[in-house]
Amino acid sequence: MATASRSTRSKRSAATAPADRLVPREAKSVAEDGPDRSATGPAETATTDAGSAGSRGRRFIGWGIFVVLAVAASGYAWFGGPGGNQAQMPTQLTRQPIPSAYDPDRAFGYLEQLCQIGPRPTGSTGMQQQQTLLIEFFKQRGATVSLQQTTIRHPLTGEAVEMANLIAQWFPQRPKRFLLCAHYDTRPYPDRDRENPRGVFVGANDGASGTAALMEMSHQFEQLPRDIGVDVVLFDAEEFVFAEGRDDYFLGSTWFAQQYRIEPPEVPYRAGILLDMVGDRELQLLHERNSLRYARKVSKSIWRTAGRLGVTAFVDRTRMQAIRDDHLPLNEIARIPTVDLIDFDYPRPGFRAPQYWHTTQDVPENCSGESLTAVVWVVHQWLLEQSTAD
Repeated sequence: MATASRSTRSKRSAATAPADRLVPREAKSVAEDGPDRSATGPAETATTDAGSAGSRGRRFIGWGIFVVLAVAASGYAWFGGPGGNQAQMPTQLTRQPIPSAYDPDRAFGYLEQLCQIGPRPTGSTGMQQQQTLLIEFFKQRGATVSLQQTTIRHPLTGEAVEMANLIAQWFPQRPKRFLLCAHYDTRPYPDRDRENPRGVFVGANDGASGTAALMEMSHQFEQLPRDIGVDVVLFDAEEFVFAEGRDDYFLGSTWFAQQYRIEPPEVPYRAGILLDMVGDRELQLLHERNSLRYARKVSKSIWRTAGRLGVTAFVDRTRMQAIRDDHLPLNEIARIPTVDLIDFDYPRPGFRAPQYWHTTQDVPENCSGESLTAVVWVVHQWLLEQSTAD
């Protein structure tokens, strides 16, 4: 997501918290309270004001210390003590247990397996290893698998780099086809890491989570209704970016959308769902504005399914900012009404909250199999609802 305006947030831009989130309300109210003025005579004014000012100063200092200690204590408990480990806080994702067909441990195992490869940027050895793993995996799940290949230029050297979207198809001739997608490349470096911006970036949430969720969901595809077909597409080069503002995003999805527009399939997609950053332990999915702009009916129907299932991680509100992501080429070029399921706040914002996005802290330990399977459950059930077969 290369650009953003005041009304459009880029997934690749800074997430700035409002001022009210940085200052506790109690401290703010104390700081804004003015001194009490009594109707004293002129002779009493100096001594009275001096004494009351001193007592007010002590009172303000006392309240300030109380507020700081209270915030510190709550922060210590919320972030898990030293180190700010927010991963220990449980988050309720559903009002009822997720059905056993959707396995959190298995889904999390897929995420770990991808991260164990290491960094997986476009054209790297890690990406090639990942492609080999995924091709074999989806074939075992009954899919027809292919790579949609082309070459791009390396932003730094100008050399040719191989880019390949991975396409896994189930029942492509069925009358109702749907696109489920994610990006499977990782950013070259954790460039938002204050301590190590050129460190190792494995992209557990931003890179592996969408792929792992689709791997888990694929266990259900051989039993799809007889009028439903599914394509899983994993986009390469979503963020083959070395310099923000200079290098282009969404190269894989743009290439896919262009080819789809030039040579449309015999049975076009009815709709698409993009999974991005869906592994956060504190998962909270809101309607995304660009999704509502291009695919309102699809977005609203997904949230209705989540509501019916009692999946509270899907919150029926709209994010203030629009997000630029792989769904834009699909909507704007391919004309596939596509919704972006993304929890951009990783983890949830708050007073002194840590930031894992594009840092070395985007690791499996900060993700959750329960979050992955909550999303899988909703999307799979939504797919089943699209069937009119008996």
